Amino acid sequence: MSFRKVVRQSKFRHVFGQPVKNDQCYEDIRVSRVTWDSTFCAVNPKFLAVIVEASGGGAFMVLPLNKTGRIDKAYPTVCGHTGPVLDIDWCPHNDEVIASGSEDCTVMVWQIPENGLTSPLTEPVVVLEGHTKRVGIITWHPTARNVLLSAGCDNVVLIWNVGTAEELYRLDSLHPDLIYNVSWNHNGSLFCTACKDKSVRIIDPRRGTLVAEREKAHEGARPMRAIFLADGKVFTTGFSRMSERQLALWDPENFEEPMALQELDSSNGALLPFYDPDTSVVYVCGKGDSSIRYFEITDEPPYIHFLNTFTSKEPQRGMGSMPKRGLEVSKCEIARFYKLHERKCEPIVMTVPRKSDLFQDDLYPDTAGPDAALEAEDWVSGQDADPILISLREAYVPSKQRDLKVSRRNVLSDSKPAGYSRSGVSTATAITDIPSGNLAGSGEAGKLEEVMQELRALRVLVKEQGERISRLEEHLGRMENGDT
Repeated sequence: MSFRKVVRQSKFRHVFGQPVKNDQCYEDIRVSRVTWDSTFCAVNPKFLAVIVEASGGGAFMVLPLNKTGRIDKAYPTVCGHTGPVLDIDWCPHNDEVIASGSEDCTVMVWQIPENGLTSPLTEPVVVLEGHTKRVGIITWHPTARNVLLSAGCDNVVLIWNVGTAEELYRLDSLHPDLIYNVSWNHNGSLFCTACKDKSVRIIDPRRGTLVAEREKAHEGARPMRAIFLADGKVFTTGFSRMSERQLALWDPENFEEPMALQELDSSNGALLPFYDPDTSVVYVCGKGDSSIRYFEITDEPPYIHFLNTFTSKEPQRGMGSMPKRGLEVSKCEIARFYKLHERKCEPIVMTVPRKSDLFQDDLYPDTAGPDAALEAEDWVSGQDADPILISLREAYVPSKQRDLKVSRRNVLSDSKPAGYSRSGVSTATAITDIPSGNLAGSGEAGKLEEVMQELRALRVLVKEQGERISRLEEHLGRMENGDT
């Protein structure tokens, strides 16, 4: 009896990473050397922000995404902090608003001009003061407008209403030691933290209570991370007692044992996880590594499925992840990372190879859009709401070659004479059959009316053909994906 090895089916099994060409990188950026396990980088569909070296204070650079190539040393920065900047985060509901936390114990929120900086930005929209030690973690609420969380080395978590510059909640008794990271859940009703005391905690911020706690989630003493997944489970990275790097998946309903635990290697850089809720893929980047590993999280054992590794020559100082609405849908791009080297930032594109150049429904379910589901006051009053989703189909742009084919088929296909419209009137004859005397004699008004009629007929024809092409493309897409 012969046994055949069964390979697990997954549409992400062949995802591959590819760095962009040199002229699309951001060169000559002096990336910060501060010793803090932050990503040092934040990106959204309009801007790239990188924490940089600054003399006599703290600064970060904000570049429009299209400003690639060598960056001038005199390029303006955001430089209002008096100590090094440790963490930055773009507001998910406004692509021109960014928050920063610094060693000067303050949180600042900045409004970036629509076309980028033309002079140094030193005046924040608001300064939030409440921490007594450096602020190392900044993260915006996923669904409520103007709600910002900050965590400092004073082991305190503060939640702010940026719109009114007031402190909403102060959680100062839940963490006995340094907080490594904070992650909101899908709708922002809870957050989880990883702490230096080796515990992972799930916290209800509005009640100020501990919902669940797992002590010694990872035995090692080095920094760990914990992030919420879309279904409410918690994914952690850390170290074993023998300093081997580990990944684990936990069910908060049963925190005693991990659902899955995997050991990776024995490097010593902290593992930074990036999660895509639309595809359930987790990308794990090690500080100081030269690789990005990616895993698919599923409902069946072993739950964490290794997909592949992207490897390059240079180690990474930090990493930024582009939100889904900033990706190139027409190229089947499912993730894009901005990898920081010592003096440059290099975009890395993750792609699912597909033969068709149609919109891929299975790769791009509706994703979180830029609109807030709640106001800060609603959230404080106890309301919760899932993110407002948008379709990425509108962002789909067919390739130029396909445009050309479609336009030809549009005019010449269906084995009907050129210029044939569904009303049975040939647009060609409609144009040529107008007596020339009419045009000459009736003046400008007559000419205009004739042209308008032709324009209306052509618009109807184009609309009908466009709808027909859309139906055919959808049908072809379903056939290629095996749905029919």
